[in-house]
Order: sequence, then structure tokens, then C-alpha cells
Amino acid sequence: MSMTVKLAAGSPFPAVAMPRLGGGEVAPASGNDWRLFIVYRGRHCPLCKIYLKTLNDLMDEFSAIGVSVMVASGDPEEKAAADLAEHGWRFPVGYAMTMAQMRMLGLYLSEPRSAQETDRPFPEPGLFLINPGGQLQIIDISNAPFARPDLAGIARGAKRIQEMNYPIRGTLV
Repeated sequence: MSMTVKLAAGSPFPAVAMPRLGGGEVAPASGNDWRLFIVYRGRHCPLCKIYLKTLNDLMDEFSAIGVSVMVASGDPEEKAAADLAEHGWRFPVGYAMTMAQMRMLGLYLSEPRSAQETDRPFPEPGLFLINPGGQLQIIDISNAPFARPDLAGIARGAKRIQEMNYPIRGTLV
């Protein structure tokens, strides 16, 4: 078993970047705005599609509060492109996230249950809200597809954090 890191609340988001469908890259550490970065398991995961549909439906709310949204998985380009074509997501989609990048983010990793599921190890869900200073404001890491934060709650929370200049929580070690 390989060890993964535990990202500290308030620490800088790691400088990871993945290729982006349509060109360029998904680089959550870049920018000086609020950023929501979600790692999804991949094309094989039906629960990811439900979650990302909800995210897509909330894009106007995130935009209204100045939060840029981006997602990524370890899927190869053709699988990520098939998902985008099928679901019409409005957010940037990164692909080909490496195992080293997944570990840098402290994600749980899983082996496929069968070749029918997928053909490579993949990340379990992760959600990161990054503030304009590049710091991790909210971190949520799950080891299974069944536990994920409520995205409408994340949007409300991000708005409240901005309105109140709410501090980063969970920084005591």
C-alpha cells in the first residue's frame, strides 16, 4: 500500500494540471479567483453522472458568486470526451490525471472490480474549494462513491464565506 498525503486546510493547493478537453489544461492552483475542483471516478461510475449533472445544474449559482468550476478524472481522453458529448457539461473537464497527482491530492484510489468496470486504477471522489489566495478553504475526500458533499450546500457555503470573510476552519493540528 502506498501512502497518500493529507492536505491541510489553509495550505496552498498543489500545483497539479491535467489536459483539458477542447485544449489547454485544468490547473486548479492557477488563478486568483474562487475555484471549485471536483475529482470524479470516471466514465464507469453512474453516481458520478448524477453528481456532475447536479453540478452542471448549479453552474449559474457558482458563477453568480464568482466561483470557477472544473472537474477531472483519471480517464483517458476518449472516455472523458464520450462523457462530455453524452452529458453536455458546461464546466471544464480534465482527463488523464496520474496516480502521482491523485496521491498528491490525498485521494483514495481503487482497483477496478472487473475489466467491464474500467481498465485502470481510479480515484475516489474529492472536492476542493480554493480561495483567491490559492489556499484550500474546503476539502472533502471520500473513499466510496456513496459519500459526497451536497453541491447546493457548497454553493451556499462559498457565498457565506465570501460575505462574512469566514475563516478557514480545521487548521488546528
